[in-house]
Amino acid sequence: MLCVSVVVSLYILSRPTTRRLMFGECACGQCVMDLRYDPWFKQRFNPYAQLLLTKKNCVLSNALYLWWQKLQYKSKVNYTMVAEMLFAIFPNEEDYSDAGPGRCRTCAVVGNSGNLKKSHYGPLIDGHDLVIRINKGPTLGYERDVGSKTTHRIIYPESAVDMDNSTHMVLIPFKTVDLQWLISVFTTKHIERTYIPVKPTIKANRDKVMIIHPAFLKYIQERWLLKHGRYPSTGFITLIFALHICDQVSVFGFGADETGNWHHYFEENKHNHNAGNHGGAYEFGLTRVLHAKKGIRLYRGW
Repeated sequence: MLCVSVVVSLYILSRPTTRRLMFGECACGQCVMDLRYDPWFKQRFNPYAQLLLTKKNCVLSNALYLWWQKLQYKSKVNYTMVAEMLFAIFPNEEDYSDAGPGRCRTCAVVGNSGNLKKSHYGPLIDGHDLVIRINKGPTLGYERDVGSKTTHRIIYPESAVDMDNSTHMVLIPFKTVDLQWLISVFTTKHIERTYIPVKPTIKANRDKVMIIHPAFLKYIQERWLLKHGRYPSTGFITLIFALHICDQVSVFGFGADETGNWHHYFEENKHNHNAGNHGGAYEFGLTRVLHAKKGIRLYRGW
């Protein structure tokens, strides 16, 4: 079995980690963890949250598995079998455990809001160590406003796009079939539909694949969102992911444009987008609080 026993998994979860060095500091002039003594932040941020799914932590508790299975629709696929296949194909590494007083990792989280249009943020975005883009947000033709650099792209099957060889593909699995799709993309290419049609194959580097842990989704939904909405949006998941792996976080392309419309910078349609299963207003409220507390810097584009 590739997934280790629950006992060993619990030991790994309970032992000290260097990810945040007990709420440690960083080498930047201002760090995310400067908020480590803030009561509001301490109530929400867990420095030991499981970020990425690996061979060591792929055994899910019954409570977590049942919660995860209810996010979109319950699958008849055997999760344990899928997990065994997963780490025979993709990297099994615990990344981003290098936090410490000597590190200053700057990150740009780039959403897809229409407020990026005519912002001229491109050079500013590209100046960050990591540039994390969300879903289908393109760069070609929009470089002046959104930049051209992409180190990570956060996707799920229904939002997947081609990526260059240097980009980390970070999958958010909202259901077991999403993991099956990931395997299929790099092997048989036979999965063409989840609840809607999906790409059976995409260009991406299998050695740079990362998978968000279902426990990380539950942590965000319960500690950050207090169960507002059915599950967190891709954008908010990306923001909290950045808080955990970066020392400074700049956020672009979140929220409405100057007219109050919620739309995408790459679409002509300026009608408001429905938040659907997400607590969009609540998420953006938290984003603004993080900005006010200087945990992130939020760029509004206008």
